Amino acid sequence: MKAEITGGEVSDYKGYDLVMARDLPPAKVFLADRGYDSNAIRADIEATGGTPVIPGRKSRKTAIVIDDYIYALRNRVERCFNKLKNSRRVATRYDKTEDSYLGFIHIAALRLWIKYFVNKT
Repeated sequence: MKAEITGGEVSDYKGYDLVMARDLPPAKVFLADRGYDSNAIRADIEATGGTPVIPGRKSRKTAIVIDDYIYALRNRVERCFNKLKNSRRVATRYDKTEDSYLGFIHIAALRLWIKYFVNKT
């Protein structure tokens, strides 16, 4: 799991740069919400051979057509964040340091992962 902690006021554009700067394989499909709608992000994804599935902002002059079926899968990501926030410590960020907070996010994610495999068998 890869996670990066940013301030609450940081734009999604900044989050994109942090995630894509890591040594990860190029994404075949980049699924994101309107916060990531920019020509630069779309061009970067397409340059690496991926397909951006990002709805256009309402202020765009030309509408962006996306695959609604693939975009609906984003709901799974949102549900995962919701389950992580069921851990009150993640939702309220009681930890004083970034390292301890990120460590607890990893513990909460591991707990979800184990619960998933226990229920699957």
